[in-house]
Amino acid sequence: MTSKHKTPSMVDALIPIISLIIMLALSVYLYGDASSSGANQIALLLGACIAAIVGIKNGYVWREIEKGIVKGISMGMGAIMILLAVGSLIGTWIISGTVPSMIYYGLEILSPSIFYFAACVICALSALSIGSSWTVAGTLGVALIGIAAGLGLSGPVTAGAVISGAYFGDKMSPLSDSTNLAPAIAGTDLFTHIRHMVWTTGPSLGIALLLFLIMGLRGEVTGEAGGFELLQNTIDSTFNVSIFSFIPLIVVFVLAFKKMPAFPTIMIGALLGGIFAVILQPDVVRNFVNRPELSGPLTMISGVWTALHSGFILESGVPMVDDLLSRGGMISMLNTIWLVICALTFGAVLETIGLLTKIVESILTYVKTTGSLIIATVTTCIGINIIAADQYIAIVIPGRMYRAEFARRRLDPRNLSRTLEDAGTITSPLIPWNTCGAYMSASLGVATFAYLPFCFFNLINPIVAIIYGLFNIKIEKLKKSELPLERV
Repeated sequence: MTSKHKTPSMVDALIPIISLIIMLALSVYLYGDASSSGANQIALLLGACIAAIVGIKNGYVWREIEKGIVKGISMGMGAIMILLAVGSLIGTWIISGTVPSMIYYGLEILSPSIFYFAACVICALSALSIGSSWTVAGTLGVALIGIAAGLGLSGPVTAGAVISGAYFGDKMSPLSDSTNLAPAIAGTDLFTHIRHMVWTTGPSLGIALLLFLIMGLRGEVTGEAGGFELLQNTIDSTFNVSIFSFIPLIVVFVLAFKKMPAFPTIMIGALLGGIFAVILQPDVVRNFVNRPELSGPLTMISGVWTALHSGFILESGVPMVDDLLSRGGMISMLNTIWLVICALTFGAVLETIGLLTKIVESILTYVKTTGSLIIATVTTCIGINIIAADQYIAIVIPGRMYRAEFARRRLDPRNLSRTLEDAGTITSPLIPWNTCGAYMSASLGVATFAYLPFCFFNLINPIVAIIYGLFNIKIEKLKKSELPLERV
C-alpha cells in the first residue's frame, strides 16, 4: 500500500460487507429463489460501489480500483468459459441421447432405497479419478438428477449427494487444481497434504454416506412418485437408446484423466455430442429443427448448432419429461455468468483497497490458541468464499495471511493446507453467487439454497476440522530438524 493510501479502519472494512449482507437478505426476502436472476447481481454491484467510495475516501483513484476489478474478473474468466462449454455440452448430450441413455439405464440399475448413497459414491469415485468436481457434476450429475425424477426422488437431495461426492473426490485427487494449490500456498508437498486430509475428510464422508443411506432406506423423499415407467417409455420412444451414446462421456473422462484443461475437454465433449446426435438421433434432430425447407445436411448442422447455443427443447407431450430434457445451451448460462462477474467485482474492490487484509489482520489479534487459529482459518476461508465469490481466492488469501502465524506457532504447514481445503474448497458450492455455487446450481438445475441442507459432506467437513483443532487431534508440530521455518 503506497503512502498516498490511508490504511483502512475496521469500520471501513465492515461498511460494504454489512451493506451487502442487508441487500442480499432483502433480495432473498423479496424475490426468493428468483433473487439470483438479477436482484443479487444489483446488490453485489451496489456493494462494490459502496466499497469503491470507501477506497476513494482512503486515497485511491477510480483508475486503480478499475484496474483491480479487471484483474479480479480476469481471474474468473476460466470459470466463465467452462460455464459456457458446459451449457453447450448439456444441450448436445441431450439431443445425442447421451443423457437420456444414462437416465434410462440408470433407472434399470439403481434402487430408490440406495440411490442417494450410490449417487454420492459414484460421483466421489469419478471425481477422484479425474480430479474435477465440475466435470462430474456437469455430466454424471445431470443424469443422476434425471434418474431421481424418474424414481420419484428429491432433486435437491440428489444434488446434495452429487456435490458431496464430487467435492470429496476432487479434494482427495492429486489431479485436482485446488488440491495442488493448497499445499503450494501453505508450503508443504502434495502427497503429504492428501494423506493429512484423510483424517478430516474420511470421517466427514462416512457420516454423509450414512445420512444418505438412512434417508433412502427410510423413504424420506420429497419428489413425486410414479414417473419411473413414464420417463423410461418416453425416452425409449423418443430417442435411440444405445450404449454407444456413452462414448462422449468416456472421451471426456479420458481427457480429464490425462489432465487436459477443463474448457477444451468439455468443449470437445460438447462437439462429440453433436456428432453423435447426427449419427444416432437423426429423427430427433429433424423434429427439433422442424424446417422442411432445409436439406438433410443443413438440418443436421442447424440442429447441433442450435443445441450448442440455445440448448435442446423436447416436445413429447409429457410435461415431466419435457421439463427434464429441455435444457442446455450457452444461453442458459448467461444469467449465472452475470452473477459471477458481479460477485468477482465486489471481491476485487475489497481486495484492491485492502479491506480483506484488514479483516484478516483484525481476526489474528484474537487468536490465542491452536484451536482458535484453526477456527480463524476456517471462518476466514468461508468469509472470503462469501465476499470474494471464488474458491481459489478463498485458498490463496487465507493461506498467504496465516502461513507466517502457523510457522510462528511451530505448526507443520500440512495443518494449514488441510484447513484451507476443509473450508475454502468445500464450502464454495454452498454460496449462490460464488463461482462454484453458481455453476452447480446452473448445471444441476437446482437452486443453491434448495440443495444446501443436503450437502452433508460439505457442511460436516469444516465442523470436523474445527473439532480437530479444538481437541488437538492430528495437529502436527514441526520437528526440531525442520526449524527454523522460512517466515513468509
